[in-house]
Amino acid sequence: MPIKLENVGIAVRDLEAAIAFFTDLGLTVVGRDTVSGEWTDTAVGLDGNHARIAMLETPDGHGQLELFEYIHPDAIETAPTLPNEVGMHRVAFSVDDIDEALAIAARHGCHPLRGVANYQDVYKLTYLRGPSGILVMLAQDLRR
Repeated sequence: MPIKLENVGIAVRDLEAAIAFFTDLGLTVVGRDTVSGEWTDTAVGLDGNHARIAMLETPDGHGQLELFEYIHPDAIETAPTLPNEVGMHRVAFSVDDIDEALAIAARHGCHPLRGVANYQDVYKLTYLRGPSGILVMLAQDLRR
């Protein structure tokens, strides 16, 4: 059976702030909507589901993020995910220039958890906290 990854969905505290962060990194908004009703209750498994959503796409057209901000029921705040916790973990992006990407992230108040690592002179990479505490990995291929 063929299978294709469509997108990664991320609940956010502030949709506009999350859109600004990811579009500044280079993603493009390809759609926005407000969703509610029986079909969303059924699909998501949450009665009274009502959310604002935005679909963003990477410049190569192969990766998409669906960001959603709950209107109802109220969003539930949780502690930010730690790198060693089991479950949905992070979203990762390759970038041409990690220093430029980090400068963009810093304008949004987002900084590396510890620093930028060099993996065998193949990649420079880091984890940072994006909007709503999302773990974001940025990696630059040094072989290019």
